[in-house]
Parts: sequence; structure tokens; C-alpha cells
Amino acid sequence: MIKSDPEKPLIAVLPPFLILDQLLQTWLLEDIGRGDRTTQSLFPTGSPPGTATWIIKEPGIIAGLAIAARVFHLLDPQMVFAPAEEGQFYESGQVIAQISGSLNALLMGERVALNLAMRLSGIATATRQYVEQIADLPTQFVDTRKTTPGLRILEKYATQVGGAMNHRMGLDDGVMIKDNHIAAAGGIGKAIAQIRSRIPYPLTIEVETENLEQVADALQHGADIIMLDNMSLEMMAVAVQQIREKSDRIKIEASGNITLKRIRAVAETGVDYISSSAPITRSNWLDLSMRITS
Repeated sequence: MIKSDPEKPLIAVLPPFLILDQLLQTWLLEDIGRGDRTTQSLFPTGSPPGTATWIIKEPGIIAGLAIAARVFHLLDPQMVFAPAEEGQFYESGQVIAQISGSLNALLMGERVALNLAMRLSGIATATRQYVEQIADLPTQFVDTRKTTPGLRILEKYATQVGGAMNHRMGLDDGVMIKDNHIAAAGGIGKAIAQIRSRIPYPLTIEVETENLEQVADALQHGADIIMLDNMSLEMMAVAVQQIREKSDRIKIEASGNITLKRIRAVAETGVDYISSSAPITRSNWLDLSMRITS
């Protein structure tokens, strides 16, 4: 059962509309094209006022209502969009938004606004399932860069709404030395040394490791964060112990084969973070609908 937690205020932060508006305008243009033939044929001489409600058609966590409101505002700056509380759980049939304004704008913006909110609500709902499995443990659940091109900034917002922490937004957001970097550089030590001499302060260096030998190598060369990738629970527990004996400042991340059934056991090894792409790559859309009421 997915829950809402009123004692934990929503900390998800949307990017400024200076950034979002460029995306939303592109998506509106994609859908409207040279004009809404249906709506503009029905109301060729001007747009009458109208009202609508949004209804959730299956239980889940709602995300993206502020983004949906912005879609309508771009079409009608006078649009009034009264949303339900973001990040909360709603049962099927509940009203999650009430909207009033230009009927033309309501009908032209409906699909783009609903598509975004359904996609983001599905991600938030799936994320909450993972977060709840480890809610009483100190481990933090984080997302990954496995996102839909063009939607990353919104999909990562949705994981925040679901209770996760964002991993790096892009390649410029932090340093992560992965298996292919290690192979190309000729080893973990060489990769860390070369990168550390060239990155700006205060970026940290994370190293992806697949076995205990690589963990020891990352420790020896001063990695700030060590990722335990696709390790067994037994190996992970040993790796955590070795890292903690060396330093309590090094952050430990677990990744790979993270499922709802396994995530708690991974957290119990003592890692600081667990990362997974599943809430974004495997989530279903949450079904929402808009009904014109007048």
C-alpha cells in the first residue's frame, strides 16, 4: 500500500519557467501544429469561457500539476488552475484539479498537459514504492541518468516527488568513473589521478567497482564515493566493512539488480545510497482524465 507522509514536506523543486517554457512551447507546437482544426472550427469567432476538472482514474501519487498548469497558462495567461496537493496519494475517482478559463485553451492544451502529468505521476508512484521499502533505514534512494531524452529534467523532478534524491543531472554535474573509463585510462588509479588534476573544486570523484579488488584500489587512490555495482549481498557487506574501516567520510552507493524485493536487503548492508533506473524506465503512466463541466 503506497502512503502519503504529511510529516515530511515535499522538497521537489521545479526548474524556473525560463527553462521549462521552452520545452512546453515545443511540445504544444508539436501537438497543435498549424491549428486545432476541431476546436477552432467549433469556436471560430472567439473562445467562450469554460471550466473543467481533472480526475484520477487509478490510485497513485500525483506529480506534475504545476507543469500542467503552466501548459494552460501559455495558451491563456488568465487561466485559473487549482491543483490538489502534489506528492500525495489519491484514490481512483478523486478530483485532483479544477480549471477555468478559455475553452479553446482548455481543449488545445488538454493532451499535452495530461500526458506530462500522467507520465510524471507514474514515475512518482513507482518511486514511492521503492522509498517505502527502506523508509525506516538511513539509506537514501536515488535515480539515474537513464531518462527519456528531452524529459530528464521533469522525470527527475517526479522521482523527487516520489521521495527519491536526484543523482547527477548530466555529465557536467559530477565525476563518475565507470568500467569503460577505467578500461580506457588503464586502471582506477590512473583515472583518478588524471581527473583530479583537471576538475574544478569542489567536484567529488565517484568510482564504479565490481569486486573487492577494485574497492581496495578506489580506496587507495582517494575516491570520494564508491559505487558497488552488481555485487552479491555478501560481497557488498564485506566491501562496506572495508570502506568503513578506512574512512567514515567516504560515501557508498549500491547499484545494479535493485528490485522491490531486494532493496531492503541491500540497504541493510550499510550503504549510504541505492540508485536505480527502474522508477523511470519501468513505470507505467498513471491514468488521469479531464472533463469539461461547463
